Amino acid sequence: MAQTSIMSAPAANLAPPKNDPISIADLAKHDGSDPSKPIYIAIKGRVFDVTAKKEMYGVGGGYHVFAGKDASKGLGMSSLDAKDAVADYSGLDDKQLKTLDQWESFFEKRYNVVGRVN
Repeated sequence: MAQTSIMSAPAANLAPPKNDPISIADLAKHDGSDPSKPIYIAIKGRVFDVTAKKEMYGVGGGYHVFAGKDASKGLGMSSLDAKDAVADYSGLDDKQLKTLDQWESFFEKRYNVVGRVN
């Protein structure tokens, strides 16, 4: 069986980014626990549809801790601790901010932006 990698190639068929408002409560409903709903992760308030990588972000996946949340702080810290999967990244140092920017760039090349946390 082939190993799945998070380092997938950039997507060639992304839709134009949307700026639809998505509440924190609605974002939380897209955590992979309901298979009829897409899986969303927000970074710096932008919401990405990561459903294509259910094996990574869905229930049981290594990055599930970020599903249904704005994961900015945790991504910047390279932390998979649930307490770090929060939107407030104001305490990150320069190196962590660069890491967060790299994650944001990675996501924007691979996943559709479906909205913005309001």
